[in-house]
Amino acid sequence: MGRPGRKKGIFDMKTAENLCLGFGCRRKGFFAKVSLFKFLNKMTHPNSPQSEFLRGIKECSPMLIGLLPWALILGVQGGQKGMSWLEMLMMTGMNFAGGSEFAAVNLWTNPLPILIIATVTFMINSRHILMGAAIAPYMRDMPLKKAMPALFFMCDESWALAFAEIQKRKAMGLPAFNMPFYAGVCFILYTTWIGFAAFGAAVGPMFGDVAAWGFGMAFPAVFLVLLRGMWKSFKAARPWFVSLIVAGGTYLSVDGHWYVPMGAISGLLAAYLWGEKE
Repeated sequence: MGRPGRKKGIFDMKTAENLCLGFGCRRKGFFAKVSLFKFLNKMTHPNSPQSEFLRGIKECSPMLIGLLPWALILGVQGGQKGMSWLEMLMMTGMNFAGGSEFAAVNLWTNPLPILIIATVTFMINSRHILMGAAIAPYMRDMPLKKAMPALFFMCDESWALAFAEIQKRKAMGLPAFNMPFYAGVCFILYTTWIGFAAFGAAVGPMFGDVAAWGFGMAFPAVFLVLLRGMWKSFKAARPWFVSLIVAGGTYLSVDGHWYVPMGAISGLLAAYLWGEKE
């Protein structure tokens, strides 16, 4: 009998035996079957860390359709500006934020304007301060050595999926933050982004103007999918519209990338004020 209150995995000993024979484990006999049986059930056991990690990868996979070409465009543009694949790999790996990376590539000249690139990067990435503040209360019981790497890998997509997962788990009475699920999401996003950006930089000089390919719609499409998944009602989405209007107005009237922090701050302020009234 299994432990009370625990669900069993989806594999039985007969299935493990058949798979073991298929993998050529005939000579190892009973112990090979038992080891494979334990491994398969550990990987597929409902709510196990391994199955939650795989679920994070699975739920995030549809977004890769939009992120993959966008990463290639970033890499190709960087390669055409003279960046090597290694430089692109290091930039995307150490600054995991697509918007600021595109800004850095556009500013990439010789000599390199390091101060300007750093300032613009900070302005664009300032939204991560608000995103981190929103998710930090749910990571309060997590050791700092785990929380800091988790926040390092946070991007718009991983934050949105993690926050949606938090809402689901709160409704079910479970601990809010699901670290294995979040790790799976970050793993597939991070490896796909830096890998295809580096590949794009390696082959970039072979291509012409990639902006003419029409891949520019890929990134907005990803965010529309994220918004659809987080949509509750028009009333709950009012701060989104405030953020959109303020960011659009700032973009049209102020030079630079100030529309990013202005949109984020106005949306946060609107959410706070409407929350106070209700």
